[in-house]
Amino acid sequence: MNSAEHRFWQLELIAYWEGKVTPRQLADHWQVSRQHASNQLQDYLQKHPDSLSYHPSSKNYQPTTSFQPQHLSGDVTEYLEWATRQTLPPSKDSPGHLPHETLQHPPRQITPQIMRPLVQAIRENRRLDVDYISLTHPDNQGRILVPHHFVNTGQRWHLRAWCEKSQTFKDFVLSRFRGEPELMDTSAITPDQDKGWNTQLTLILEPDPRLTQLQKQVLEEDYAMHNGQLHIKTRACLANYLLKNLQVHPRILEGEPEAQQLIIVNKDDIKPWLFG
Repeated sequence: MNSAEHRFWQLELIAYWEGKVTPRQLADHWQVSRQHASNQLQDYLQKHPDSLSYHPSSKNYQPTTSFQPQHLSGDVTEYLEWATRQTLPPSKDSPGHLPHETLQHPPRQITPQIMRPLVQAIRENRRLDVDYISLTHPDNQGRILVPHHFVNTGQRWHLRAWCEKSQTFKDFVLSRFRGEPELMDTSAITPDQDKGWNTQLTLILEPDPRLTQLQKQVLEEDYAMHNGQLHIKTRACLANYLLKNLQVHPRILEGEPEAQQLIIVNKDDIKPWLFG
């Protein structure tokens, strides 16, 4: 996203979710003059003339009935994450910080000395000599990896990489690397060869059938289900993390349906990609 696209995204974000936007708001967020922000807003209106209309009485721009976001995902999370992470002090016209509280996961021990070679290896498709520990092997184990992506599972960050020792693509918890990884030569291994990464799965979930009809309806509305089911697309190698975040264990059925809540409909389809 270039600078202009980013500003159009932020402009739409405020207008769409808060119902109005002013040049002063944009100037505050972008740390530019009011005139410059006004010019940017006019550039946006030239590209999307039917999106916003000016209201002289309130001195702001508001979405028209035909407004269609061009730069937003439409997910309210996009707005909330932006709104709760602002660092600029609010002015009287600024959207300001929404009162909120965010649960913080314990920080993981990940040093710059570990991260820098990992980043370089990904960018340059190079092999890495690393020391890695796990609960299965708590002693330092040397491995040679070819990483291609960082992955945020919602609770912690992983490194997706080819492992020469196990001859497969695996996920490595960032906080479990030790020492300083050593950059090696370039590799012929590419992300295109990672079947788990490139295979797309659709997880099909539905309310636990032991729930009452009214309880099922609560979950259907919670997750905006269609015909009583929730379909979620994901990379095959990330399916297990997604289920864990949804508190759906693929192999254990909770004794109480209120604790289980959701069940997997197409378990046989995704079974080859599950672990644990």
